Amino acid sequence: MKTLTEKIAGLSYYRDTPTEVENVQVNLLREAGAGKRFTITLSLSQKMIALSKQALKKANPGLSDNELKILFIKNCYGAGIAEKVKKRMKERGMYAGQ
Repeated sequence: MKTLTEKIAGLSYYRDTPTEVENVQVNLLREAGAGKRFTITLSLSQKMIALSKQALKKANPGLSDNELKILFIKNCYGAGIAEKVKKRMKERGMYAGQ
């Protein structure tokens, strides 16, 4: 039998939360309303972006801030987009790599 979350999401995934707890979490999110859910989503997104940038900086200590920004874009959106952003930054005098 599918859990409430699986019914909502329509997919199956690895289990690390008991079904009863998961159902409580889903019900709390439903009761929170759209505004609160959006706030939670935005907060989680901002945290994940910050953690990703922190990990890139730790793994690439010799890169400048601009190079780290381009690496982040490359990892999230692909090399093509990263090159376009880098080119645009250079055109505007906003990019100073190594």
